Amino acid sequence: MPIKKDINYSLLSHNTFGIDVKTQIILCDPHRAVVIGHDHNIHLRAKKMVSPDIRAGIAMLIAAMSADGVSHIGHIEQIDRGYTSIDRRLNALGAHITRTE
Repeated sequence: MPIKKDINYSLLSHNTFGIDVKTQIILCDPHRAVVIGHDHNIHLRAKKMVSPDIRAGIAMLIAAMSADGVSHIGHIEQIDRGYTSIDRRLNALGAHITRTE
């Protein structure tokens, strides 16, 4: 049976994108959760970030593609470990991702 929780939290921990979000989180099982945002008037803003691991890195990449402005994600080796050529594949779908030194 899914567990439902209403909580306030800072998106992607440590307020990565500079907003607080009211959400409902449904824990389906130890491996799946559904997160539902309640305030559709809030927009993500671009920010410089560092990817701490594979899963957080890809979540940051997805959020950055949704954000207003240009985001920078450092330590992308973490993302590359689990998602080979993710920039090329997402660009083929219409994303605008570039790698910088």
